[in-house]
Amino acid sequence: MGQTQTDGIISAMSMATEAQEVAQELARQLLHPYLGFVLFFCSVEYDLRALGSALQQSFGGIRVVGCTSAGEITPQGYGRGCVTAVGFDHRHFSIAAELIDELERFSLIDAQQMVERLVGGCRSNSLAPIKGNSFALTLLDGLSSREETVLAALSAALGDIPHFGGSAGDDNYLTHTHVYFGGEFHSGAAVVLLVNTWLDFEVFTTHHILPRAEKLVVTRADSGMRRVYELNAEPAAEEYAQIIGVPVSQLNHQVFAAHPLAVRINDQYYVRAIQQVNPDLSLSFYCAVENGIVLTAMTPGPLLPNLQTLFDGLRERLGPLLLTIGCDCFLRRLELEDDGSVQQIGAFLREQRVIGFNTYGEQFNGMHINQTFTGVAIGRNRAAISR
Repeated sequence: MGQTQTDGIISAMSMATEAQEVAQELARQLLHPYLGFVLFFCSVEYDLRALGSALQQSFGGIRVVGCTSAGEITPQGYGRGCVTAVGFDHRHFSIAAELIDELERFSLIDAQQMVERLVGGCRSNSLAPIKGNSFALTLLDGLSSREETVLAALSAALGDIPHFGGSAGDDNYLTHTHVYFGGEFHSGAAVVLLVNTWLDFEVFTTHHILPRAEKLVVTRADSGMRRVYELNAEPAAEEYAQIIGVPVSQLNHQVFAAHPLAVRINDQYYVRAIQQVNPDLSLSFYCAVENGIVLTAMTPGPLLPNLQTLFDGLRERLGPLLLTIGCDCFLRRLELEDDGSVQQIGAFLREQRVIGFNTYGEQFNGMHINQTFTGVAIGRNRAAISR
């Protein structure tokens, strides 16, 4: 159990194993007269039905949303098998939330109507103008394969409101992922938050992946299923394994994390992470991959310097940080576990006041991406402080 409090924000965690005890611990840490909203991330090791009910009971009429994770980022650093949470003071944050319960039917009109309701919900608290003082957060079922279409609709409806998020995980089982809304955990669904605040903030994404010389052309794929059958006109798993110098039989999550593939858009590389090898030697991906695109073989660079540069820049622009909500790809976590640097990076994230989770994919301004650290950093309002 641990708690950290700053202006308008309280972070908390529970390592209890029973749902009722978890909810009671979080409530003890987070409840105060001005608590307006709770966001949490949890392991799937819990009895989710019991946890959902206990959270609703412990927080009464306060809105609570969250999702399952592939690892947690807590006030004490990286965690596993626990719950981490943030409580938002309604004097600093006006937060509206909506559930998308049928991802496959979500259209642009649905998105426009949803954003209108979210804006109306935030305006009811009369904190700050929506434009320039709001960001959106999406939590999506990480095994739904619907991120691209949902994000395209939401991005168009949100306009210039910055947007980030993460795909729910399930402790690397790849079987059932959930979002939490209205006292229940849901599959095949998403939660969308609109956060309005007079505090300064910045939505960001970063990664530590560097390009190699090798290229792979997707020559046969089913983009809807996110499945690639051929790379360079050869069976996909065989061609990938040959380029990275690993036998097909040894391909696993650790290998995928150490040898990612990426698509280049303008001067930026966006990782298209591999989920698994199939019996027919095709590769399933976490992002949609189209016929004809060129994938560049990538290699991870040093992770800590990349994070240090990110947070140095955020502090330079925002001042001291009150909180960062972080969506950290689970493949990055696997990489850290593989090289023994989990404690070091976890300690760094703790110092930066990061709360979040390890994801099955990240979202940034309408894009679905992999193997990144994506989120929002929140600082004090320097204009208000200087007056």
